[in-house]
Amino acid sequence: MIDLFRGQYRFLSNFYPCTITYEGIEYSTTEHAYQAAKTLDIERRKYISQLETPGQTKRAGRNLKLRSDWEEVKLQVMYDICKLKFSKPNFAEKLKSTGNQELVEGNTWNDTFWGSCKGRGQNNLGKILMRIRSEI
Repeated sequence: MIDLFRGQYRFLSNFYPCTITYEGIEYSTTEHAYQAAKTLDIERRKYISQLETPGQTKRAGRNLKLRSDWEEVKLQVMYDICKLKFSKPNFAEKLKSTGNQELVEGNTWNDTFWGSCKGRGQNNLGKILMRIRSEI
């Protein structure tokens, strides 16, 4: 089991540098793209794409007026964004190198939707990454 997206497995993190283009805008991490996707306001998306760090984008995402369908689409959005990242050959190879290990985004910030904290959580990001791994 890989239960921390740090060290040699840091590439699994949405904070890891990886340029992707999502819905016509270029982002420097998947975190940038995910946070921007929370709004349908193109100007806000462009603003988020220009923020320097993924931490800044996460904070900006907390202050967005969420699109009305966000709760219904956020899992698919995360899948689509991660699929873009892991469609790149170098990232695909790294993901495949994890074999059949369970991928768990262990964290200390109490995110039990995308990951697992203190052994509890839905681990939706880990599930998405394992799904993508099985597809490549």
